Amino acid sequence: MKKSLVAVGVIVALGVVWTGTAWYTGKQLEGRMAEMIGNANAELKKASPEAGLTLSYQDYQRGLFHSSMQLVIKPTQGMTSAILKPDQSIVFNETIDHGPFPFAQLKKFNLLPSMASVHTTLVNNPTTKPLFDIAKGQSFIDAQTRIGYSGDTSSDINLLPLNYVNGEEKVAFSGGQFKADVDGQGDKIAVSGEAESGLVNTVNEYGQHVQMTFNGIKTEGDSARSEFIERVGQQKASIEKLAISVEGKEMAVLEGLNINAKSAVQDDKKHLSGQIDYSLDSLKVQNKDIGSGKLTLKIGNLDGAAVHDVTQRYNAESQKLLADPAVTQNPEVYQQKIVELFAANLPLLLKGDPVITVAPLSWKNAKGESTFNLSLFLKDPAQATGEATTLEEQVNRVVKSLDSKLVIPVDMATELMTQVAQLEGYQPAEAAKLADQQIKGLAAMGQMFRVTTMEDNNVVSSLQYANGQVTLNGQKMPLSDLVGMFGMPGTGEPDVAPAPELEAPAAPAVPQQ
Repeated sequence: MKKSLVAVGVIVALGVVWTGTAWYTGKQLEGRMAEMIGNANAELKKASPEAGLTLSYQDYQRGLFHSSMQLVIKPTQGMTSAILKPDQSIVFNETIDHGPFPFAQLKKFNLLPSMASVHTTLVNNPTTKPLFDIAKGQSFIDAQTRIGYSGDTSSDINLLPLNYVNGEEKVAFSGGQFKADVDGQGDKIAVSGEAESGLVNTVNEYGQHVQMTFNGIKTEGDSARSEFIERVGQQKASIEKLAISVEGKEMAVLEGLNINAKSAVQDDKKHLSGQIDYSLDSLKVQNKDIGSGKLTLKIGNLDGAAVHDVTQRYNAESQKLLADPAVTQNPEVYQQKIVELFAANLPLLLKGDPVITVAPLSWKNAKGESTFNLSLFLKDPAQATGEATTLEEQVNRVVKSLDSKLVIPVDMATELMTQVAQLEGYQPAEAAKLADQQIKGLAAMGQMFRVTTMEDNNVVSSLQYANGQVTLNGQKMPLSDLVGMFGMPGTGEPDVAPAPELEAPAAPAVPQQ
């Protein structure tokens, strides 16, 4: 009997502790909600000021073991949102299980103590109704988030499958699974996920049936807060296959598209560097194999303090533009203002003497691979003294040195142009003949104007520059002479007469379609 009473007492005691702890953590979460929403808005403003959005919460109802509320996304007051109209909003229902062991978490056999577990679904309102229509009345987004006592969060986000048909319009989506982890201070973020497939059928403005399909979308990346720019880190994205067809005829197929972008603070803790890699395994247009390509673009020695200043200015000016109806209601004016804003701040980005490299930009087909490489060392124009009175002095204020090289195999270029000619309606024999004439003509013209040479059946062009001196295909000359070769205003006319034997042969007439 005594043992039974002891057991009951222990159970009652544990129940009291559980109840008290759950009540405390629920109250603690409610007290921190305003702070968390404020931090989220600060992040949103820094990361995407042009979005013009503000996050808020409403209808918070706290219970003993569970609480609920709604998160609301609306356009920022006094600004024009790029996503939502003034009368639109996106609302999420949030169901919160209190810690230390939220019920939703225990269902997944996760026994780690946490402040809360939050279940998020989308609310059906006039803004989101179209999405509910194609999701058969269900919330397209279903997310479960664990909130730790340190403030860190871990979210599992599920995008539900879609299958919508309305006359000739169709949308199908396999659904997707994504994961996002954020530390308590919001300093470190990791995001990953994938979606298996999707399809969109629609009718374009010309009454043609257009279909786009994709397979195997994946993304993975992480970032950390930096004292100079908002975040540095790495993000990868890939698509196994993307296809577009018109009236049942396959127009283009891209396979193996990969993007890898990364940024970092350099070892001196004063400069930033970045790199972005693109690669495409295959491009086919109307069943013609056009080839594959890749690009690696790097930039280094960006002055961190200058980048920070430019970012702050850009964000502030962007906010002003979004608050001006005369600008936001005219997309062309808005685009022009953004370009002007970037151009005005561009000189500041040269403060650290940045270096830009392209190594390489290439395109490859069955007959060979064309490549372009570039190395450009820039200078801070603010460090220059005196007035620039000549072209060389003007360029030397910004450019320290340049080294570039272009190599185009004749066979590769001929194969590419043969495929293009067939797409234009030529028969294979005619297309091959036309392509051969075109490439020979272009090669001859390049030699005629001394911008290219022929090496081992490759069209080659190399250009180096330093201290006002240019080397074009091994020939040294002042910068003014190079500019004069192209007859630019105020620089004189080309002094090279066309060589009769290098004149391009006439191309055959284009066939009637």
